[in-house]
Amino acid sequence: MHENSINSAEQQTVSGDTPTKRLLLFDIDGTLIHSAGAGIQSLRRTLTERFQIDDDLADIEIAGMTDSSIVMSILNKHAIPATNDNIAAFLDSYVHFLSRELPERGGQLLPGVVELLEKLRARPHVILALLTGNISRGAKLKLEHYGVWHFFEFGAFADDHHDRNRLGPFARARAQEKHGYEFAAKQIDVIGDTPRDIECGKAFGARTIAIATGSWPRLELAARKPDFLFDDLSNVDEVIRTLGW
Repeated sequence: MHENSINSAEQQTVSGDTPTKRLLLFDIDGTLIHSAGAGIQSLRRTLTERFQIDDDLADIEIAGMTDSSIVMSILNKHAIPATNDNIAAFLDSYVHFLSRELPERGGQLLPGVVELLEKLRARPHVILALLTGNISRGAKLKLEHYGVWHFFEFGAFADDHHDRNRLGPFARARAQEKHGYEFAAKQIDVIGDTPRDIECGKAFGARTIAIATGSWPRLELAARKPDFLFDDLSNVDEVIRTLGW
């Protein structure tokens, strides 16, 4: 595991030894899980079912994008009007096929994820939530399938906005509504596996933590200058210590 040279001694504490509250916003695909292609296959099946178009979608950018923006790209590619109704109908079918694809594919939780979430959930100053390009129904299907949905209190999803860089304020507002506490940007961590996760966190001043378990190589993630960079989350105690969680 590798982390960058940011000073890990900054332990996010206030007076005495009481840790400040932290809001941890996790991406899903490539960060918590690999679904063995369940998502992309569900998009392909939807395109075939609804529009009788066979397309492997190899030229559609997927990683780090929101589901709604992915659907818009698919519709635009095939000259189908990207109306709200068409996008909503496409996503309805996508969720239907996703519920069938997930059990058919192996997939897996990524190294260290369950142990990390269990340890973090036991820390009263830490709030676990999601910031993901998935629509909420897709996020729930995926994380319930892999047994970790219950760890997360709330999230910001593609339902909120098609632009991932606009999702941070939704998560921040929900945290305040649920906990009656206004999180400063420096108290928020965005954890993800793509440059878009890093960009999203920087867009609202959060600390950015890149995990090289997705499709983007570590060197390319490093070039985007996240605050921290790990090869994976397998060394849970080191991750917690380094990040001051």
